[in-house]
Amino acid sequence: MSSSDCLKRLIQALRCLPGVGPKSAQRMAFYLLQHDRQGARQLAKVLDEALEKVRRCRSCRNFTEAPICAICLDPRREQSKLCVVESPADAWAIEQTGVFRGVFFILHGRLSPLDGIGPEDLGLDELERRLQEGEIKELILATNSTVEGEATAHYLAELARGAGVRVSRIAYGVPVGGELEYLDAHTLAYAFEGRRPV
Repeated sequence: MSSSDCLKRLIQALRCLPGVGPKSAQRMAFYLLQHDRQGARQLAKVLDEALEKVRRCRSCRNFTEAPICAICLDPRREQSKLCVVESPADAWAIEQTGVFRGVFFILHGRLSPLDGIGPEDLGLDELERRLQEGEIKELILATNSTVEGEATAHYLAELARGAGVRVSRIAYGVPVGGELEYLDAHTLAYAFEGRRPV
């Protein structure tokens, strides 16, 4: 069965999404065309609108439609506590917990010299300026526990210490409901290193 160039381009375009391979993209394309053309039109319209209107907050670099996002403008937030995350999705996840009442700085990546990603690509000059201004009292590192995430956290800790800012790192370890026998050695090591008195 021969498919049209337009259909091939649609399938290829859907593959830009994370975790979507050729078969998944093909299923999505066929579903939208066969069962939900109105949904496809709505998706295209909303995606186009988001691409036009959504930009980075001038303060934290999170996604927003305004020059400064709602979190940064919220007077109830502790402006002296700054949590650094790798992506807007990470900030979203932390916000969903309701436990952090500070503000964020979003890197949109992590240091990775092999991929050509250095400090300038992550806005670290902007972060360093904010740390030097003196309003930030604690920098909370919430980068992922990958090699690049750890290297990024180390770099950020040095920046903060140079500015006289206290540095902390979120704890990693045993998940709620997790059983020790199923955890990898790296996770268990973090759990022991991050232990606290009871």
